[in-house]
Amino acid sequence: MNNIHKKGEGVFPPVSRRHFIQASSALVALPFISLPSRGQAETAPVAAEAVQENVVQTCSTFDCGGKCDIRAHVSDGVVTRISTRPDNALDPDMPVMRACVRGRAYRKFVYHPDRLKYPMKRVGKRGEGKFERISWDEATTLIASNLQTLTAQYGAASRYVHVGTAVSGGTFSGDKMVRRLLNLTGGYLESYHSVSMGNTAAATPYTYGTAASGSSLDTLLDTKLVILWGHNPTETIFGHSNYFFQKMKQNGTRFIVVDPRYSDTVSSLAEQWIPLLPTTDNALMDAMMYVIVTENLHDSDFITRYTLGFDEASMPEGVPANESLVAYLTGAKDGVVKTPEWAEKITHVPAQTIRQLAREYASTKPAALIQGWGPQRHNCGERTARGSTLLASITGNVGIQGGWAAGYGGCANRKFAAGPEMPDNPVKAKISVMNWVQAADDASKVTPDVGLKEADRLDSNIRILFSLAGNYLANQNPDLHQATRVLEDESKIRFIVASDLFMTPSAKYADLLLPETSFMERWNIGETWGTASYLILSEKLIEPEFERRSDYDWLREVAKKLGIEADFSQGRDEKGWIEHIWEQTRLAMPDENLPDFATLQQTRQHLFKSAPYIAFEENIRDPKNHPFPTPSGKIEIFSKRLYDMHHPEIPALSHYVPAHEGPEDALAKTFPLQLITWKGKNRANSTQYANPWLVEVQTQKLWINPQDAEKRSIRQGDSVRIHNERGICQIPAEVTPRIIPGVVAMQAGAWWHPDEQGVDRGGCANVLSSARITALAKGNSHQTMLVEVAKA
Repeated sequence: MNNIHKKGEGVFPPVSRRHFIQASSALVALPFISLPSRGQAETAPVAAEAVQENVVQTCSTFDCGGKCDIRAHVSDGVVTRISTRPDNALDPDMPVMRACVRGRAYRKFVYHPDRLKYPMKRVGKRGEGKFERISWDEATTLIASNLQTLTAQYGAASRYVHVGTAVSGGTFSGDKMVRRLLNLTGGYLESYHSVSMGNTAAATPYTYGTAASGSSLDTLLDTKLVILWGHNPTETIFGHSNYFFQKMKQNGTRFIVVDPRYSDTVSSLAEQWIPLLPTTDNALMDAMMYVIVTENLHDSDFITRYTLGFDEASMPEGVPANESLVAYLTGAKDGVVKTPEWAEKITHVPAQTIRQLAREYASTKPAALIQGWGPQRHNCGERTARGSTLLASITGNVGIQGGWAAGYGGCANRKFAAGPEMPDNPVKAKISVMNWVQAADDASKVTPDVGLKEADRLDSNIRILFSLAGNYLANQNPDLHQATRVLEDESKIRFIVASDLFMTPSAKYADLLLPETSFMERWNIGETWGTASYLILSEKLIEPEFERRSDYDWLREVAKKLGIEADFSQGRDEKGWIEHIWEQTRLAMPDENLPDFATLQQTRQHLFKSAPYIAFEENIRDPKNHPFPTPSGKIEIFSKRLYDMHHPEIPALSHYVPAHEGPEDALAKTFPLQLITWKGKNRANSTQYANPWLVEVQTQKLWINPQDAEKRSIRQGDSVRIHNERGICQIPAEVTPRIIPGVVAMQAGAWWHPDEQGVDRGGCANVLSSARITALAKGNSHQTMLVEVAKA
């Protein structure tokens, strides 16, 4: 763990190293050093003092699913470099999680000269980014007094905590602790729904009764075929997925990727790339099921025993004829037979490719169709999520070794840290994260029909807003111009508190802007996404410079001014909370053999060594004693619960319905290109956008197919204007066959940089995206947008 180096062994001596890093951070200049002139005798060197370098295993707590193994080299209170897992890893059972380019570049991010340094209050208009420096005492007094006066005037339901994903990979964060503080002082307006995967998590239970449809990846090592449907783990990194996928590829597993874009996952894993038009996934699935059923490739025994709604004989009572899957596929209900030729016109996937894919998936035993979260971020995302579960069900790939139940994919045997205790929230109303703009603008618009839960109406507009470690307000929010119009109106939200590392687009809309610490400057415990199951200690490695403070640190001061510090902190500093959370986790998992906290500080990580887990294995092995948690106790191909909603966008039998702003929308005559975004290798959402090393990794460009570029006289590198009725974005073009004709793409998470005319020059797709909510989950559909592109 701790390696000791001496001067001359390839690391900077302490004074030179610190001056080097500070200079690169524009903090102080290097001292003048006099070198001997040519011909002068050099004086004898000063005896080198041994410098200890601690090499500490840690992880970031950004919104990244890998929690990769990074090693911070710390000397004289400075992180001098980042390395990654060596060959002599502490736990030989821990699958390799070496750092990607994001992890390798953390030092440049932490020591960036543009990081916020002092607390500041706004002096210009909201959004101008004009602030003046104030003291921490002034800042915490402003927060405490506004909480008291505005709460007295508008009620606790006027207080809202926005999405804060920059510290979402850890168990302890400012947004969690501000919720604790608000609950201790009357409560706040809660939100639900995950912008990342909320639509699929809401839809999957209508098939299986639960969202957790994923297995542990070690159960796939002998799988013959994997279809990655809109899934790009090579860039996004989901726990140990790349470790297992590469191992499977070496074992001979065949990978097929279905995606409009030739992603890095296609190039690194796939034998076949099947591009299709966005929002048409269900048409491809429907045609695959037509081939499987009409060619008798479905698993009849599995279907008969475990499913509901496959054919007319297996339908629930009270449903009229021709509502079953077979009736739909064969056109008994609508007169349209769902052949590959029918789907080809919609998806642009050749009919022969559809037949090949269907036959290969149905005849390969076992096979795994693993769906990513990109397809469910469309306004048809719930249908797409359920469509994949239907394919898995009719081929008998549910509950078996090497199969995959599709849908959401979260793993039910995952283990998590306990997290800080949260007092009850006296405010019972909840809104979708997609409702916040309306709740700030006119609370009467937020009704149960559009996402309000546990109440018939809201008692107040949002008047106080906390955005801690988040860039959602004015960057990641869909239909950005709609959101910023509300933010700029100071008669709406009366007080906005933001904390961050940088002056992000969202930070410019704060009334009070606070300089947050990075993950290297605070304590936390890192957790992964997907099916991985391990925890890594994220230790405070260095002291924060200037007047930067962690969110918890200043929240304690606010709590003291509100007279609740003892209840809020329970006497714990930040490290004390992490130790408490770890010990609570140990108590909750007595069989997991978790080390005590002192030992964890040496071992750094804990891998939950559970037996291989197969989703729904017990339900398939013993359906009598372990029925599916659905109303029927079976896999519901046809959902009576959805049928009773009588909503055209939520069919009881998940199938293709043309999407708003999809390729069949009349709007496509004006805006003929579908724009999608992807999560790239060089940042996590918008985090690390300001890292100069990572800007070099992947510049912000618009991918456009050569056919579409030629029609518009666009050449490689030309500046192009992407526009629709909501906004305009101008960035360089990347003319490439890696994107299907009719579709353009740019990386998600670029910062919004409007020029004097309001044209975005940063490549922020959310000036073009829609705030339309999905029908079932009341979630986001910002991937569904039509645009036109012209040479600038």
